[in-house]
Amino acid sequence: MKHFLHYVENAIKKNWERPGISNYGAKTYTCGEIAANVLKMHILFEKMGIKPGDHVAIAARNSAEWCIAFLAITSYKAVAVPLLPDFLPENLAQLTKVSNSRMLLVDKNILHGLQRASVIGNFAEYDNFTAVIDIVTYNAVEGYEKMADVTADEVDRLFAGRYPAGVTVENFELPMGELDDLSVISYTSGTSSSPKGVMLPARSLSGNVEMAQKLVPIAIDERGSSLSILPLAHIFGLAFDFLFLFSCGTHVNIFTEKPVPARLLKALADVKPYIFLTVPLLVEKIFRSKVIPTLNKPAMRFLTAIPGINKLIYKKVSSKIIDTFGGNLGKAGFFIGGAAISKDVETVMKKIGIPFAVGYGMTECGPLISYVASSHPTIDERGGVAGPTIELRIDSDQPSKVPGEIQVRGDVVTTGYYNNEEATKASFTSDGWLKTGDMGIQDRHGTVFIKGRCKNMILTGSGQNIYPEEIEDMINQQPFVIESVVVGRKHAIVALIVVDYDAMKAAGIEGGKVQETVDASVFALNEKLPPYSQIGRCELRREPFEKTPKLSIKRFMYN
Repeated sequence: MKHFLHYVENAIKKNWERPGISNYGAKTYTCGEIAANVLKMHILFEKMGIKPGDHVAIAARNSAEWCIAFLAITSYKAVAVPLLPDFLPENLAQLTKVSNSRMLLVDKNILHGLQRASVIGNFAEYDNFTAVIDIVTYNAVEGYEKMADVTADEVDRLFAGRYPAGVTVENFELPMGELDDLSVISYTSGTSSSPKGVMLPARSLSGNVEMAQKLVPIAIDERGSSLSILPLAHIFGLAFDFLFLFSCGTHVNIFTEKPVPARLLKALADVKPYIFLTVPLLVEKIFRSKVIPTLNKPAMRFLTAIPGINKLIYKKVSSKIIDTFGGNLGKAGFFIGGAAISKDVETVMKKIGIPFAVGYGMTECGPLISYVASSHPTIDERGGVAGPTIELRIDSDQPSKVPGEIQVRGDVVTTGYYNNEEATKASFTSDGWLKTGDMGIQDRHGTVFIKGRCKNMILTGSGQNIYPEEIEDMINQQPFVIESVVVGRKHAIVALIVVDYDAMKAAGIEGGKVQETVDASVFALNEKLPPYSQIGRCELRREPFEKTPKLSIKRFMYN
């Protein structure tokens, strides 16, 4: 296995004059400029007293500067601590302390939030803390520094002295440590009294980059572009939307705003990405609002039942979707991760010939565990086969029939949680396997079939196990349903359903007919469910469920 920075260095040298990373619609950095800025930031770290092994936190919105900062930290042999910009200012300050970060890199939006929350005094109290640094200008923020003698101008002067002829392909080199060196501490939550920082050594990111290069069924187009919308502070976005694609020579365009449909569509038309990494929610919205209703019209159902004609229709629908995403997705398609995608949407995507792949993983594995492409016959089961650096087992006496917890080990697995021995011990078995917290089965070919989260499983009074995700998948396919959560309440299975009231009104369904219509379609599903898991009640909602930064529903809020 080679260090992920090895692939980054090669990509930079090979594409020195080409665009490397852009803030969509704004600044573009060539690979040569990225190299210069990484080395310039090394000088900043050096003059601020940062040493290899020290922790440096990043709290900023997605940007090219975020990517450059990450490369600078890890190639300085320091430890990057990405913090989600959606965290409250108080949480950002607290996590900077909890992670023992010696420096915090911020953008103007985060800085304004810190100032409004008046947490300035917190940083002054942290041991060994040096400064809050503007991620764009490299200036220390006044009032947040302990070493104020280093300015951006000073860094520029020192950089010019160290590289009088500039940084060139010939003199550029990225320092890199050992594969077992700690590279990242990832906090996926900022609100817990004892937040868990996942420790990922360089071999975890390196293993994921290498797995992606081997498994993703695409011919990498080194003149191609991608549009990055996933949170870079989340490991899925960091490892795949940035490191994997950039290391392949792709021009990575960072979408710096929230992905509002109109702006996102314009960006897709401009960038014309050949691959698009996303979470299921966005894909499901597109297919459920446009594609599935069209294919379900009586005339279309009749035509798609005719051999030969159906292929022409599916090809036309597929081309329209690809055109919506810029016209180049036929080369690679969608890479979907972060949560399970609904079976109805997967089935339609495969039927019309949209290329896609589904990855299953978790932060603790940096993140990939298993992977399946749309060409695989078991794609509808959303599991896939474990990656080449992963060993996987099911904690069950009959792993091919009776669901058990999915457990893994291998090069990409975390070494534990930072300064949290109790959580680390609880997350591993006595023989060293990581407990994923997911339930599943595995067939004799090694294909994994995921049933749901262990903690979401509903245990009935009669001892039956119910996996709510499987029922939710069926409910979400019903007309006028946007999303759902299935919970167990007082010995009954209750479906909490977010309803598309506007669509129902347009269809002439209002008042008491709304509940009646939804009940009829959902209760009809009981014929397909065993008695112990049948739905007893539907509770309708107008507002979407609260979600995590990776757009998974915060289920704990609705039990």
